[in-house]
Amino acid sequence: MSGSLTPRERITAAIRAANSRGEPALIAYLTAGHPSRERFTEHVRALAAAAEVVEIGVPFTDPMADGVTIQRSSERALQQGVTLRWILSALCAMPPVEAPLILMSYLNPLLALGYERLAHEALEARVCGLIVPDLPYDESSPLRAALAERGLALVQMVTPVTAPERLRQVTAASEGFVYAVTMTGTTGRNVEIPAAALEYLDRVRAVTPLPVCAGFGIRSPGQIARLRGHVDGVVIGSALVELLERGEDASAWLAGLRAR
Repeated sequence: MSGSLTPRERITAAIRAANSRGEPALIAYLTAGHPSRERFTEHVRALAAAAEVVEIGVPFTDPMADGVTIQRSSERALQQGVTLRWILSALCAMPPVEAPLILMSYLNPLLALGYERLAHEALEARVCGLIVPDLPYDESSPLRAALAERGLALVQMVTPVTAPERLRQVTAASEGFVYAVTMTGTTGRNVEIPAAALEYLDRVRAVTPLPVCAGFGIRSPGQIARLRGHVDGVVIGSALVELLERGEDASAWLAGLRAR
């Protein structure tokens, strides 16, 4: 079926397939080239076998939305010479995986490559979409247009403090899914999920037909159980980065998150 879908439609379909089984989709994050540049594609394949979507972080010198774990992983990947061009080349050479791949990148590496070249090479590398945390919605039209020509998604992020009208605008512009940040601040903290957060997630789901996936600080089966019925998927980031650093089995750990 995936052959008949555009790349951005593949993202939505993968999340909905998990939902049809009564599960929230897992979006598994890794920083490209961390902890080992040589094992990058091996790690991508392992996560793709255990999660519905794989989010690949492009290392950056100033990852302002990320906590200390992802900051550290980004610094170490940069020390190994990992760049956006290297990532796209490595993915292009890798055998295809079933799970859609998404790049999470800050804006500067994308500008340095150029939007048209980025869109072309991302499609060649079988990337289905991008998340750009420091690109405001109001300034995203040039990148959105370049990606749209090739059917690639530009996933938008919302937060608990996004105003109602802005929430409608941003969710309407999102593609693939809507990334609902569970808290203000940076990634990596172990987040308690109060009733107010669930109400916020319900508000996001009410204004978009797209899947809504929660991210920032999610790392336990208990958190995922708390989110059931309020989101369509969860993004697992810092916890996975730490697990890969320790050389543990990411597939088994992700399977354990689905325990009810």
